[in-house]
Formats: sequence, C-alpha cells, structure tokens
Amino acid sequence: MRKKIVAGNWKMNLNLQEGVALAKEINEVLKAEKPNCGVIVCTPFIHLASVAEVLDQNVVALGAENCADKEKGAYTGEVSAEMVKSTGAQYVILGHSERRQYYKETPEILKEKVLLALKNGLKVIFCIGETLEERESNKQNEVVKAELEGSVFNLSADEFKNIIIAYEPIWAIGTGKTATAEQAEEIHAFIRSIVAEKYGNEVAQDTTILYGGSCKASNAPELFAKENIDGGLIGGASLKCADFKGIIDAWKK
Repeated sequence: MRKKIVAGNWKMNLNLQEGVALAKEINEVLKAEKPNCGVIVCTPFIHLASVAEVLDQNVVALGAENCADKEKGAYTGEVSAEMVKSTGAQYVILGHSERRQYYKETPEILKEKVLLALKNGLKVIFCIGETLEERESNKQNEVVKAELEGSVFNLSADEFKNIIIAYEPIWAIGTGKTATAEQAEEIHAFIRSIVAEKYGNEVAQDTTILYGGSCKASNAPELFAKENIDGGLIGGASLKCADFKGIIDAWKK
C-alpha cells in the first residue's frame, strides 16, 4: 500500500517563536488523535532545529522547503542538504513552482539538488505542474513529463523510491482556483502511467502523488477519494492547526 501523506509547506511565513508554537500545537493535537495518514511539516530553514525538538517524528515528520545545489563551500547564504539533515529533518521540498519562477531554478539545478538530498538521506517531495497558459493550450501532460524527465528520471528505481511527487497546477496555487477532483485525478493517473513506463508498474503503484493548489478541508475529501491522489501538499491552510487538521481528517471520511 502506498503511503497517504498530508504535508504542510509554510513558505516564508511565521517567525521562529510562532513556528515553534504552531509545531507544538500540531504535535499535541495529532498525538491525542492519531492521524490516518503520514503528516509532514516543511518549515523555513531557521525553524528546523527548534521545531525538531518539539515534534514527535513518529507522528509528525519534519521537512525543509529547499536545499542548495552544492555540497558545501563558499556559497554565502545557502543551506546544504547535509545541514538540513543535521537538524533532524527527514524531507525536503524541491522544484516548487515559486523556486522555479522567482529564483530561476532550472531542471539541471534541481537534478543536482535531488541527488544531494538523497545522498544525505533526505526524502524528496518533488513538485511539478503547469501554468494557466499551458493548461489552456492542453500542454499539461507534456509539461509534467518534461519536469520529471529533467530532474528525477535519471535516478535508479531504488533511488526513486525516496521521491514523493507533488502535482501543483501553478494556476491554482494561492489563487483560490482549484483543479476539479476529476482534472486532478486525470493528471495524477497520467503521472503514475509515466512513472510506470520508466520504472515499471510496481514502483508506480508504490509512488505517493500529492495534490497541491488551494487544497482545504472543504475540498480535501473529494480530492482524496480519487484513486491516484494520495494526499496533499498544503500551503496557506497549513499555517493554522485547525485548518491543517481539517485536511488531515479528510482521510477519516
């Protein structure tokens, strides 16, 4: 059975004290009422070490939102995969559309980041997804296929088992627009089919594919009911414990 996961991506929100307080609250709530899925919170770099101290990672795992494409050295301001791992984090988000768009991260850069993350024992939540223009031109399938081929399909089948795919239609991130459950299921099924082409059906069936893009407690049950949607990568709704828990609870419905 492939793993069902709800992951929070805090982005550039919450100062350190607020972040630690939120992590504590999420941890307490989920320890009291065990979730029916894996839960991950991905925090800004400066939160990682402090948040690691307040999380029971058997209940809530910790991840970073990014890491460097270099191993170490004179790269002022960068944070390496080894540094991320040393805080106690187990996961890292790579390839988020905001990193691609605002910080010009290319498939080649992301390929390096993925390799370094895996080398340092991190699991990768790898984001793919198309713009509104690409969706309107019906190019979403070729876009997501190219993003996978550009940065993760160079991995061996064994390495690929440490990749979680997050499909995020860029036109639905923070816009209030959501892909319909049918649209999301259709592209998730396509993504699984290209993983199967590359690595075989068994690996494809074991690959967790998350949906991201204005996912909230109200639409999560319908999305998560779909065969190929294995959970969500949650932005805004992960910043309040009650909202985040509402999405996690969609797996109980």
